[in-house]
Amino acid sequence: MGFLDRLWRGRETDFDSGNAATNAIELTKRHSQVSLTKQGAATGHLRINLAWRMRTSDLSGSQRESLLRHPLRALKPPEVLGHSQSMVNVDLDLGCLYELQDGAKGVVQPLGGFFGDINAAPYVKLSGDDRFGSASGETIYINLDQRDAIKRLLVFAYIYDQTPAFDRTQAIVTLYPSNGPRIEISLDERHPQARSCAVVMIENVKGEILVRREVKFVYGFQGELDRLYGWGLQWGRGYKAKAER
Repeated sequence: MGFLDRLWRGRETDFDSGNAATNAIELTKRHSQVSLTKQGAATGHLRINLAWRMRTSDLSGSQRESLLRHPLRALKPPEVLGHSQSMVNVDLDLGCLYELQDGAKGVVQPLGGFFGDINAAPYVKLSGDDRFGSASGETIYINLDQRDAIKRLLVFAYIYDQTPAFDRTQAIVTLYPSNGPRIEISLDERHPQARSCAVVMIENVKGEILVRREVKFVYGFQGELDRLYGWGLQWGRGYKAKAER
């Protein structure tokens, strides 16, 4: 493990479950579930953000040299290093499969322009489509004031029309409840050929809102995630309008 990788790993250890210093809960394989209801956070708008940065092992020589000269820069927030198109040719998208208590099913995602609605069914809204990896990443909002109408939500990430690169990016999905600590899920497993990843399941179980880490990588797209979780939707090839910078 290189020096810079140890620095990044050092940052990651800041996100231990219940760490008061960062006011964050990290969902891991060992500690994979948290109840928003028990934390008093099952109301208001739940914000879910996807952000990513390039792995330090994939930095160019000049970027690596700069960090070696100034190692403390590696400890700054992820957006300082950035994740621009010039650094890594990847377009990570955030989406959500939803199933409501009345049986309605569908998807909220940039592809096809299915941006959802926060005040009407499905009570899930995508804020926009980040094509180039800006510091703000992509964000989904869930209206938990309508939690009684929600059965289950599967939040996922996928790579749109680019070479698979989950192994070259350090992606993190962060949930910001209306109350209590944020919840972090790192997509740090090495799956170089994967194009999609089921990140987190949010379920209404007998009135209790549970958040469960999934982090299951697949080599296909949304249709494969659908089959994995039994959603039963019909899928076709979709495209985005040409992006303007």
